[in-house]
Amino acid sequence: MKSFHYIITDKMGLHAQPAGFLTKLALSYPCRVTVMQGGRRADAKKIFGVMGLGAKYGQEIILETEGDQEEEAMEALRDFVENNL
Repeated sequence: MKSFHYIITDKMGLHAQPAGFLTKLALSYPCRVTVMQGGRRADAKKIFGVMGLGAKYGQEIILETEGDQEEEAMEALRDFVENNL
């Protein structure tokens, strides 16, 4: 299992557009991808789960990948988050 902690720097937080891109990216890998925020967790392959976290500016999210291609998935997800959130 790989994990990555990130503080959201986008003033709009994890809103619909980046959540959609994050979900699409997660779906391109066979491993399990989880997003956590404030003690709650969501399947990153389900946009409503990701949006339901309500992650806002200044809050920490944690991404976890586990399974086939977990390292590749984490690298891509980390790049996406750092450049878009």
